[in-house]
Amino acid sequence: MFGWALLAVFLIALIACVIAGKAEPFFAVVGALAVGAILTFVVGLCCAFDGLYWYDYALYIGAGVAIELLLIFFMAGKLNRRTLPLLLGLLILCVGGKTAVQLYRGYVNSIAFRDTFDARDYRPWQENSLVKTLEEPAALQFAANPPKMDGATALYPVYAAFAQAVYPASLADLSVTEQMEYVDCSTTTLAYKNIVDGGADIIFVAGPSAKQEEYAKEKGVELIYTPIGREAFVFFVNPGNPLNSLTIPQIRGIYSGEITRWEELGAPGLGGILAFQRSIGSGSQTALYTVMGDTPLMEPPTENVYGSMGGIVEAASDYKNFKNAIGYSFRFYCTELKKGFDVKLLALNGIAPTRENIENGTYPIASYFYAVTRADADENTRALLAWIQGPQGQTLIDQTGYTPVAVPGEGGKP
Repeated sequence: MFGWALLAVFLIALIACVIAGKAEPFFAVVGALAVGAILTFVVGLCCAFDGLYWYDYALYIGAGVAIELLLIFFMAGKLNRRTLPLLLGLLILCVGGKTAVQLYRGYVNSIAFRDTFDARDYRPWQENSLVKTLEEPAALQFAANPPKMDGATALYPVYAAFAQAVYPASLADLSVTEQMEYVDCSTTTLAYKNIVDGGADIIFVAGPSAKQEEYAKEKGVELIYTPIGREAFVFFVNPGNPLNSLTIPQIRGIYSGEITRWEELGAPGLGGILAFQRSIGSGSQTALYTVMGDTPLMEPPTENVYGSMGGIVEAASDYKNFKNAIGYSFRFYCTELKKGFDVKLLALNGIAPTRENIENGTYPIASYFYAVTRADADENTRALLAWIQGPQGQTLIDQTGYTPVAVPGEGGKP
């Protein structure tokens, strides 16, 4: 829209030159050339720094040049049956091309498709569920009154597996809505609110944001954070991006707004960096604040903020074709839950985010995820937490695809 607005200013300025040219055609031509050159340069800069592609730039400039030449030829008395169709054809080609590009982008963004991760695929007690199971009966079994679970979307396969293993088999006879009263998946932000407000007994999430800690303090609720597994926080780009690795200072430079173009990082031709962010309070946004440390995080445009991890992966993937994008999430979400969308995970400081590098501690941004309980948790909730920290709970974490904090089968708490 901004580029089109500048093009409109361009046209108005040239029309003014034509009106002035009735008295002095020579100066009108010179004025048209000068104004056209300046505004074309401005439009070009805006295209580049707004992260548009080379063909956006070419179409903007082509349309401007065509209009300029039409005016100049008209004022010079050179428009004829030969030149007029050529110049009108160039103008129609550029304007039509830009319109076609916009229509195509609108079409791509409007396509309805099924998210490759659907929580329903991992629901416990369902036929053909993808939830992981133990080879032997769980050592803990609830006959009644199991704790109410909630948590992050990316961790739902983990705690759904816990519920499948230890919750009463009779829950299989309940409706899905009734089952969700025991095992919900409301996202990190709502899960923290639910446990403080008493709507959940145990939640499975990344560490809290300052706002979430403050909310618990205001309500007089003490939360206990028990690490139960480790996961890599990853940054990803479109597969068309030639970069394979960034350093943490470079990541901070991008998300502080200090580094704005891919050329600065050795990837020419991609234009401005389109740095997507998550909404405040999400687990991945809290993790980004941790990565940034004392470096201020830039305020992103509204259209660059995504409410779900799925949205940010889809935007940077080859599907949406944002070749100049960068985003972030947790490794398991990108590689398993959203594996239908093609993104490239970046190495950090030369270390790839593999499970092996998470386990051996070499990947620089691997952090714990937690089972969060209230200090006044009941006996059943405490029993569930102890079982999760034991070999069977850690085995399910490992089987799901995360890194456990204790070696499965070797007992004990981490």
